[in-house]
Amino acid sequence: MILALAACSAEAPRAAPGTSTPATSTPAQSAPTEPGTGEGPLAPVRPLGQPVVIASGLAAPWSILRLPDGATLISERDTTRVRELLPDGSLREAGTVSAAEPNGEGGLLGLAFLADTAAPGGAGWVYAYFSTATDNRIERMPLAGSPGSHGLGAPDPVLDSIPRAGNHNGGRIAFGPDGLLYATAGDAGNAANAQNLDVLGGKILRMTPTGQVPADNPFGTLVYSFGHRNPQGMAWDSRGQLWASEFGQNTWDELNRIVPGGNYGWPLVEGQAGDSAYIDPERQWSTDEASPSGIAIVNDTIFMASLRGQRLWSIPITSDSSTATPAEWFVHGFGRLRDVVSGPAGTLWFVSNNTDGRGSPEAGDDRLFQVAVTP
Repeated sequence: MILALAACSAEAPRAAPGTSTPATSTPAQSAPTEPGTGEGPLAPVRPLGQPVVIASGLAAPWSILRLPDGATLISERDTTRVRELLPDGSLREAGTVSAAEPNGEGGLLGLAFLADTAAPGGAGWVYAYFSTATDNRIERMPLAGSPGSHGLGAPDPVLDSIPRAGNHNGGRIAFGPDGLLYATAGDAGNAANAQNLDVLGGKILRMTPTGQVPADNPFGTLVYSFGHRNPQGMAWDSRGQLWASEFGQNTWDELNRIVPGGNYGWPLVEGQAGDSAYIDPERQWSTDEASPSGIAIVNDTIFMASLRGQRLWSIPITSDSSTATPAEWFVHGFGRLRDVVSGPAGTLWFVSNNTDGRGSPEAGDDRLFQVAVTP
């Protein structure tokens, strides 16, 4: 019997790896909602039933990348490996990012994909955001092979000189509905970076696929929005609106509706300050309930993976581009959650992050989960 999980704050027991069910085939790529075409929000969805494990044995996974050909790649922060999910739930190494040098919260972080017939091999590029000894940077590598045997070609530089530190490295990258590449850059432990428009840290960045400044960026630079502490999640709704999650300091974690040129206040304000000089977050949570990383939007419902909060949040988007009351799922059920993406039709995928040095790993950690979603 499958039961819908109630959205509540009661703690659930950690999942027993022995009861998990691995995937038996590589899922087909689901058809995402095309941003910018909707006249109103889509019907919200919520998780249905218990998540199942479709892969285990990951080491500090950071980003889940589902490819148009049905394959899935997962980055590992500390090993700097990019691993490919196989039909039986096992994992193989598709490549490594040799220039990455893990330290603290830095290492191999976000992944993104751009289809491009002009790329070597004709498939496209896998983009990676990662930390070196001196900075954070973005490179792209041509995708080779087919599902089950993918590989990564020689890296091509896209952007460097993003400030790095042992913490607050940001690291999420994604292509927007405008075909441009967006990146979240943390303040690298120096709060002053966030308000300094001459520094890439503490910002959301927007660039062409080769790292150039788009003509319509608000400041004539790569900076798209500023006043961010450590944003680690980005996604667009069906009307093309960008949303981002952000780690607070001691009080408030944030979900922000991002506008070009917007100042989101850090370090001058944290959370909803009501100061007209800054843009307040759409939603805020105490840090023990969230510490958010990756987000995904399915049917105009934002799903937000939470690390310290050890839960998945769902936040419906309303007709006025605001949000309805958030609900929490799987509270303390699977430990720290790092990333979440739309899975095969009618499902959601999320990955735990208990082996990152701050969690309490159990046998099989870290794991990739799948759960059905329904209106």
